Amino acid sequence: MFVSAQTVNTISADLRGKIDAAANRVLEDTGVPSASVAIVQKGQIVYTHAYGKARLEPLTLAAPEMRYSIGSISKQFTAAAILLLQQQGKLSIDDPVSKYIPGLTRGDEVTIRMLLSHTSGYQDYWPEDYLMPPMRKATTAQYIVDTWAKKPLDFDPGTKWQYSNTNFVIAGLIVEKLGGEPLMRQLQEKVFAPLDMKSVYNTDVAKLGDTDASGYIRYALGPLRPAPKEGAGWMFAAGELAMPAHDLALWDISVMNRSLLSADSYKQMFTSVKLKDGADSGYGLGMFTTPRSGHAALEHSGEVSGFVSENIVFPDDKAAIVVLTNQDASPAAAAIGRELTPMVLGMDAESASQAEGQGLVIFKGLQQGQIDRSLFTDNCNAYFDAQGLGDFSSSLKPLGETASFHQLAEELRGGMTFRVFAVTFKNSSQRVRVTTYTMPDGRLEQYLVIPAQ
Repeated sequence: MFVSAQTVNTISADLRGKIDAAANRVLEDTGVPSASVAIVQKGQIVYTHAYGKARLEPLTLAAPEMRYSIGSISKQFTAAAILLLQQQGKLSIDDPVSKYIPGLTRGDEVTIRMLLSHTSGYQDYWPEDYLMPPMRKATTAQYIVDTWAKKPLDFDPGTKWQYSNTNFVIAGLIVEKLGGEPLMRQLQEKVFAPLDMKSVYNTDVAKLGDTDASGYIRYALGPLRPAPKEGAGWMFAAGELAMPAHDLALWDISVMNRSLLSADSYKQMFTSVKLKDGADSGYGLGMFTTPRSGHAALEHSGEVSGFVSENIVFPDDKAAIVVLTNQDASPAAAAIGRELTPMVLGMDAESASQAEGQGLVIFKGLQQGQIDRSLFTDNCNAYFDAQGLGDFSSSLKPLGETASFHQLAEELRGGMTFRVFAVTFKNSSQRVRVTTYTMPDGRLEQYLVIPAQ
């Protein structure tokens, strides 16, 4: 059913209800004003929906066609532009950066591949989660490079992984130098237009318009306030893009179908880069490659002033989850992504229900300082010694009766099943998380209770 070009609903009422409930619950828990979600299953966009308030003044409800800044998810588009130039024979990603941008620290040792995989050693020019005064004024990519990429490296090239926006500013300059056109024009011609991504916007030039979502900031537990806008130039090639969730889902479909780049380009993009000592970085070219819930996954989040995003592609499952939110420094986008993962992948609901039931029974017992030790391994029983049980009871019993005990995530690790649960209470605003590891024989190797973040 299509209501507009950006609104899709072809899923069951049951699945829609679960997705809507999860998204609304996270917004309520975090206080984030809105979220826009797109779901891909079997290689097709099957659901888009927006929740909450896109703008507080004048009050405007969120809608699927609204654009949100996607922040660092933009990096995979810069990586794609580099790979397209490689396909044209204009560069190799193993070329030293000095071949194209002279004067950078150890530029003859740092390769383009190191830039795109955050293994170069160049210092990040923007690690903070807020907008500093200098960044409210316009700058240039050349200024960023001259200031941060000519410092001593944080580590020898290729020996460590460390996230750095500086890497992608350098990559963007290489794209413009070899492509002969501005980065955005190249992306429009070679990526956005072929994929029918019609609503992409460059927020590095100007802020989003009145028909798009507004970004917000919160100081501690204070009220939501309009987020300040970055000065032009600060997000070039590293976090400049904005779009509706629907458009980002179109890109995700091209990623899982490998339909835009060559087979070799996708292989390089999706392959986790190894460090010089052989360690796995867990990062390809512009995206994380760590499996989720036992499924191959390509993931990246993004944050700029006023916005946080999450994008997860499950290539083998032909599935994807896009979550865009409009408050910075917030966990809401990632939390929604985690909650939707088992729903979108069609993971065993009965298994989750059983795990929730068992987890709740254990939790109630711990509130009374009691456990059924037959449910646990020797290691976990040792963890629940007399002092531990006493601390569990004295800290959890005052919270009173639970209101909900809900599984957020499930994945395989170390030969066990790892699960995360959210716990709320009827007469307390306190929220906690429970993490468990379950052995193949069903016994619990771990049962931890931690404050919800």
